[in-house]
Amino acid sequence: MTHDSQNAPFLRRARRFAGLAAGALLLSAGARAETLQDALARAYENNPTLTAARAGQRANDENVPIQKSHGLPDIGASASYDENLLVPGNSFNSPARLLSGGAQLTVPIYQGGAVKNAVRAAQYRVEAGQAGLRATEASVFAQVVGAYMDVIRDQAIVQLNRNNVSVLRTNLQATSDRFEIGDLTRTDVAQSEARLALAEGDLRTAEASLIASREAYIRLVGDAPRDLQPPPPLPGLPATAEEAVAIALNDNPDIEAANLEVNASRSDIGAAKASRAPRLSATLGGSYNNYLGSLNSGVQGVGVTQETSSAAAGVSVTLPIFTAGRRSAQVRQAQSRSSQAIENYVATERGVIAQTRGAYAAWQANERVIAAMRQAVGANALSLEGVRAENSVGTRSILDILNAEQEYLNTQVQLVSAQRNSYVAAFSLLAAMGKAEARDLGIEGGALYDPAANYERVKGEIWDWADDPEPKQQATDTRAVPAADADVPAGPPALP
Repeated sequence: MTHDSQNAPFLRRARRFAGLAAGALLLSAGARAETLQDALARAYENNPTLTAARAGQRANDENVPIQKSHGLPDIGASASYDENLLVPGNSFNSPARLLSGGAQLTVPIYQGGAVKNAVRAAQYRVEAGQAGLRATEASVFAQVVGAYMDVIRDQAIVQLNRNNVSVLRTNLQATSDRFEIGDLTRTDVAQSEARLALAEGDLRTAEASLIASREAYIRLVGDAPRDLQPPPPLPGLPATAEEAVAIALNDNPDIEAANLEVNASRSDIGAAKASRAPRLSATLGGSYNNYLGSLNSGVQGVGVTQETSSAAAGVSVTLPIFTAGRRSAQVRQAQSRSSQAIENYVATERGVIAQTRGAYAAWQANERVIAAMRQAVGANALSLEGVRAENSVGTRSILDILNAEQEYLNTQVQLVSAQRNSYVAAFSLLAAMGKAEARDLGIEGGALYDPAANYERVKGEIWDWADDPEPKQQATDTRAVPAADADVPAGPPALP
């Protein structure tokens, strides 16, 4: 018999163990299986961070009509009714009552460019807010992906640790039986007992981590994870870090938002300078008074008119001459804030570059770790089989078996963790590149939220009674979601 044929059973078993560890992230499909796409769609619909950001952007949209209103006509009216309860003794013609009303129209004609610049700044900030909403989407999705992969990883680790505890219990029983017949010493039994106790402690720790991961998933998605399926391959991953950075500099929403804030701050400078310019407005007003028959002339038999009315039109010019330095202070303040926005843009760009390069490096490193750990899992599986075989002929101790089993478990856990880390790093890379938003991921379940639709609806609204419906909760609460536990399917993690 050849050497290869003698080792064939070990090699087959090593390949099986290696496949088992490589598939530790991939849990079996069930009737209520849930995909990463499902989790992202549910978070997109009702994650409170995302729904709150949308509401904040709708509030931001209203700054445009608010600023526009300062350049539009203003119409006001007033009415009053007065009843004189005590008339002075020397007021012979004082009316007993008075009904009056009036109206005034004010039309801004020229405000030095203040309205134009304020509207422009508000428009830039609406666009910046839309970009910021995209960034919030990507951030929430990255958290969901992390939570999804954490649950899969921790389920696999719990299963691996449970399997390890089961193996060590079997080992302990076998060691005790051999001790009873004098084949092993009390030291061998104690070593097996200690290793089993350590494994049980590791299992409890793994179960606690699984519960924490499931609770984090509930917080982000709004529901408990159910039979999570393997995540799909991520599209559009770059070939090099330089390619990733180039895409990020062009598409990252944080950079876009920072750039728009710079533009808005420059318009703020124009609005501040406009405060020095004269302001011209036209007014038209009228009033009406009715004394309701209570006005008299004070002379017997001589009547007076009980109704009066008036109207006036005019033009007013306001020219600021001296404001004790307030105007120039406002201009300098706007200029300093513009400088701040410019520096913030540089800081944002630096952060995106570092984030992109770091995510790319982490992704690549974990891909190499996965390859190494797969090899290590296969080698440790073969080593464990060999140590057990050698122990049966007396050339290896029980401690050697225990150490081999621990090394095998450690490499399996490291492989599972590396698979999780690689996927999360790759998704973070896409997020830094501006490619991890709902429009990029093909989120299903309905039309995507379009922040531009609300802006188009409100930007030209001039009616003072165009309120929206009363605010209602959009995100689902999690009070009714049962507390997470550490239950996982029995047996080893299923192969894909």
